[in-house]
Amino acid sequence: MPYETGAKVRLTRDVQVAGGGSPGALSLAEGLEGFVEGFTKGAPSGGIAQSALDEVERITRASQSTGFSAAMMDQVRQQVARHAAAYTPPGAGDRTGYRVRFVNGFVLDGVDEDALTRA
Repeated sequence: MPYETGAKVRLTRDVQVAGGGSPGALSLAEGLEGFVEGFTKGAPSGGIAQSALDEVERITRASQSTGFSAAMMDQVRQQVARHAAAYTPPGAGDRTGYRVRFVNGFVLDGVDEDALTRA
């Protein structure tokens, strides 16, 4: 469900906001309320294309590609993306990230739509 700017929302689950490189994970608690300040439509995430490209990367990661083999691998990546896109319905996997200002003053960009509900 899309939220317009100014909508009052509440977190439906704990949302981790830090963890890599910090002493411990930092999360905003489920039930915390805030207001939508903006949103961004992201590129399709996951799905057939991403799974196939991840597999190509996994298989070729160890090899040292140069010259002809590097060009060939670029073509393979492009073909995988093109063919997977042909089998993906329009709009499937599109993500909307929201910028939310919470009542505690914390502002978070990129909150997933599925982590929010109307308050």
